Amino acid sequence: MNIVNFINRFPDESACIEFIKIQRIKQGIVCKRCSCTKHYWLENKKSFQCSSCGFRTSIKSGTVMEHSNLPIRVWMLAITFISATKKGFSAAELQRQLGLKRYEPVFRMYHKIRVVMGKRDDTYRLEDMVEYDEAFVGKAVSNKTKDKLKRGRGSQKQSKVAVMAESTVLEDPDSGELEKSCRYFKMKKIKNLEAKTAQVLIKEFIDKSTVLQTDKSTTFSDLGQCIDVHVREISGTKEGKFNLKWAHIAISNLKKHLQTYHMITERMMQNYLDEFCYKLNRRYFGQKLFDRLIIASIYPYWNDCG
Repeated sequence: MNIVNFINRFPDESACIEFIKIQRIKQGIVCKRCSCTKHYWLENKKSFQCSSCGFRTSIKSGTVMEHSNLPIRVWMLAITFISATKKGFSAAELQRQLGLKRYEPVFRMYHKIRVVMGKRDDTYRLEDMVEYDEAFVGKAVSNKTKDKLKRGRGSQKQSKVAVMAESTVLEDPDSGELEKSCRYFKMKKIKNLEAKTAQVLIKEFIDKSTVLQTDKSTTFSDLGQCIDVHVREISGTKEGKFNLKWAHIAISNLKKHLQTYHMITERMMQNYLDEFCYKLNRRYFGQKLFDRLIIASIYPYWNDCG
């Protein structure tokens, strides 16, 4: 979806409301009061009414746009800009493109979209063969405390990130050489590099029957209860570089991606990781990414089935 296509497809607010209405009906509307899934549309109220208890659900309720005063067309235009590029898109630039006077509503809107990106990806687990590693990325630190913080590995000037990559080993039928392809990624901000932290993440996001590949860090020394097969290699060796190829590529690309933004706080870091992984996991979607992000934005994650 580029800006020309967007203007032709959604010329006004009414066209956007109609589109969101159709998409919400396709995804299914769940009543917040009685969990009924049967509703009918009230055109004059721009709302869905539950056929069981009569509770009304506005067009924005239960979506990423809930409690927002911004028009739906502004939200959809923002999603167009965000999904149109694989690279980062700063909130200041988004504000300029949308023509809005205030920065704060755009900043909040962008982070809400990032949150639903993460929620969408959290509905999937990694399986088959998964690479797992940990990385450090820069974060915002106040000038008052910057000089007092320690340097080097584990620096308080950096956020700790767990990186997971679902990869597959392929063999060239002619030469017999092995290569790796990668499908999906997950990245989670972590508080520390302790073994318990890795165990919790692996149990939550990786299927137990998976072949897990890590380096020989003491963090990964005891994962027998989390995973059926665990392969460990020293990361600097040929085997280690091969086993963790896509995890290392993702870490390198992440650091380049985050350079687009300024002053990323520890509290907001996960949102930026979610945006990076969401786009990376859908790198071949092209213009379909707009429609997928719309679906992610209106899905009722608050419901138990989400």
